[in-house]
Amino acid sequence: MNWRVVAFLASLVPFIIIAIQFKVTPEDIFAVGLVNFLAAFAAMLCKLFLQGIKFHYIISKFHGPLESLWKTIFVRIGSEFVTMTTPMFVGGEVVRIYWMNKRGMSTPKASWLGIFEIVTEVLAAGVLSVTAGLVAIAGGYLTIGVIVLATAIPVMCMWAGLFFFSSKKTFQMPSTLAGMLIKLRKEKGLHYVEKTNQWMSEICTMSRENLRSRQTKKIFVVAFLISFASWLVFGVSFMLIMAGSERTVDAIDSIFAVMAGNAIGNLPITVGGSGLTEFGVWAYFNHLGDFKLELPKNNIEWNSIIAWRIATYQLPIPIAWFLLMKMALRKYQKPQ
Repeated sequence: MNWRVVAFLASLVPFIIIAIQFKVTPEDIFAVGLVNFLAAFAAMLCKLFLQGIKFHYIISKFHGPLESLWKTIFVRIGSEFVTMTTPMFVGGEVVRIYWMNKRGMSTPKASWLGIFEIVTEVLAAGVLSVTAGLVAIAGGYLTIGVIVLATAIPVMCMWAGLFFFSSKKTFQMPSTLAGMLIKLRKEKGLHYVEKTNQWMSEICTMSRENLRSRQTKKIFVVAFLISFASWLVFGVSFMLIMAGSERTVDAIDSIFAVMAGNAIGNLPITVGGSGLTEFGVWAYFNHLGDFKLELPKNNIEWNSIIAWRIATYQLPIPIAWFLLMKMALRKYQKPQ
């Protein structure tokens, strides 16, 4: 079976388990209303478009446009298919690096720009997720706050640390891993190690050449702000799902809950954080306290969470797959 179909079906399994466990019927999910559902879906599309604009901006500033704004946006959205169907939301950057390379950009430069772009994304999400965790702890909900901080901080520090330290130190493949590869594959293993070390060395060289520049710092700040805006738009999507219901949700609570769920979804357990993200949103809204549940009246029900997840996750997947096939992975002839 095609891996894309397998990934999509795997992402549905937690939905089915939640629906059976909490007796959520299709009628319960549809009860949120078509307008609310479409509004949340539109918020997700807006997030994806902002990410595409940022991607085009970074490429234009460091290299010059590779394609028109719209085509670059579509490529960026297409790469999200891989992000949405892998654990820890990784892999989309590989698609973007591949696309930039096929459009004539050198592999080290494409890799550095891909890392530059994803670091702004991770930092913006991390700031909001950490804030959500601190707010939960300040409100007396220790368990969910600690879980969010424990998942958000390591991811944020890992990406930011590796990226910014690359301007001061040349990273190489760990000697233990290199030795194992050479032992298993002999000459081919040695070739892979040498190529990987050369690639990493070239990326670190680019960091040293660019990160100290005032222009680079300006580009980073602008890219970070666009990422921050995209996560805010994504965050209000749950408010839109709940609009007009018995328990409405304000924008701040919606953003914090969504970002808490997004942080927990980074755990490398399920495809695209499916199941984990829903749990994170439910636990944040319903006040997961210190080893006990304190459920307020009119608590957020699973039908609203599942409807939100379908609108912002399941529905965008086929759109991203279509754009991945038509835009990001189509054959190019490299410019002379």
